[in-house]
Amino acid sequence: MREGYEGTGPGAITPDGCAVELYSRLPVRDEPDIITAAVPAGAHILELGCGVGRMTHPLLERGFTVTAVDESAEMLDRVRGARTVCGPIEDVELDETFDVVMLASFLVHAGDEEVRRGMLRTCVRHVAEGGCVLFQREGEEYHTDLPRERVDPSGFTTRILSAEPVGDGVDSVRAEYVFPDAIWTQTFRSRPLTKEQFEQALAEAGLRVDRYLTEDGIWVRAVRR
Repeated sequence: MREGYEGTGPGAITPDGCAVELYSRLPVRDEPDIITAAVPAGAHILELGCGVGRMTHPLLERGFTVTAVDESAEMLDRVRGARTVCGPIEDVELDETFDVVMLASFLVHAGDEEVRRGMLRTCVRHVAEGGCVLFQREGEEYHTDLPRERVDPSGFTTRILSAEPVGDGVDSVRAEYVFPDAIWTQTFRSRPLTKEQFEQALAEAGLRVDRYLTEDGIWVRAVRR
């Protein structure tokens, strides 16, 4: 396990506390539509942190080519139809570039700044000239107004229970997912970033925001500076 990360519940747990079976159950929302509207048709996408393929599979159905990266072999075992690469995102070196590089799942908020910098270097290293990088940020209120919960129409409940400061601007976040037949928890470290801090982190890596793709600022398209 990565330091400060933990997960409980049935099945395999990844180094960052994610439960493979849980992520296999989570529904697809509007993310594939947001991505499709922001990138060229038929683009080759490098998806960093693909998990079980929750977004990979809808993107393949839309005609994209996807290279899916995750550090968990158990997660990658659930991915179908895409080339897969197993390893930590910050260490990936494929010696090729892609039309689109995607860093979703709030990974840009990694608590360890060196890990975040490594992830951003991976993005820059693999984006083609004229290509773009897509990021998914946390919402502005992600670490406040806790605890809170959301009941999904399919019948499970997601709870963000707490976000406790652990120093250096990092919070230890605890989440719970309650299904009729199982409960999973995940504890992970997250660094809240204002828009200004997010844009500065990108600038340090050689990127700039091209535009915010959603009104809440969660999805962002960036390009080389």
